[in-house]
Amino acid sequence: MRQALNKGDATPGSGRKPSTIFVHVLMVIAAILVSTSFTVGAAITRELDPAILTFVRFTLAAALFGPVVYFRYGLGFSFALFLRCAFISGCLVIFFCCMFLSLRYTSALNTSVIFALVPSISGCYALFINGERLGRGQLLALVCGMIGVVWVIFRGDPLQLLAMEWNRGDVIFLGGCFAMGLYTPLVKLLHRGESMAVMTFWVLVTGSLWLLIFAGGKLPAVAWTRVPLFAWVGVAYLAVFTSIITFFLTQYAVPYLGPTKVMAYSYLYPGFVLLIDLMHGHGLPPLRVIPGVLVVLAAMFILQRHRP
Repeated sequence: MRQALNKGDATPGSGRKPSTIFVHVLMVIAAILVSTSFTVGAAITRELDPAILTFVRFTLAAALFGPVVYFRYGLGFSFALFLRCAFISGCLVIFFCCMFLSLRYTSALNTSVIFALVPSISGCYALFINGERLGRGQLLALVCGMIGVVWVIFRGDPLQLLAMEWNRGDVIFLGGCFAMGLYTPLVKLLHRGESMAVMTFWVLVTGSLWLLIFAGGKLPAVAWTRVPLFAWVGVAYLAVFTSIITFFLTQYAVPYLGPTKVMAYSYLYPGFVLLIDLMHGHGLPPLRVIPGVLVVLAAMFILQRHRP
């Protein structure tokens, strides 16, 4: 991340531009980190209310990242920047609250796979918000990606597809994904050339304020001393690795790759979650699920290689 921070001022208009390969590598790192959040979130979500958990995550991330941003860049506060970041963080807050709530009813694999719908959702938003035109190859890849996602969700069973047997958690998380789809188009639309580190910090701050407004009344009722140590370790991990680092890397990549290509990296999440589950001794899913995962991964690579 230090190298990315050093190059973090190479935003459009600064005269410096990182190599495309470098930006893609950063997004692979971000994808790996985000993939771990589904497993970590599933492990700790029953210990804290989803809104409280997200509030602690955002607040801790802002407190840790604030001094770094201040001494390196200055906080660069302005009401306009604050308002722009509040729009962006609103999407993230809705998404993470839906994510932690959904993990009470569904699996980490299910949420990671449903999240693979976000590139298609984001692409539709980007068309209207950013005027981003998708080529024929990109459209085909998005369609193939959605087919692969549906295949995995229904475990390759056409009967389940016809019956639409989604559980409650899947539906909640899908709603969060529609909010998350706005994230990269809004970053592209609202970025005004400031350092992405500064923008990331104010996204975390405004996200904390959103959560304080909606969940602040629940804070006095939380039995903080009864929250187990492993839950606090999980929250700290989410704050540093899947909030500070991934928010920064994602926002850093959007001006260079575009909203749709950045979000296409979510197609890697199911594969990474399968590997994480395998390392934890959970075994592989049924073999009929694997073709859907392969289709999703192929769609991701087509999107990244496509040139308009």
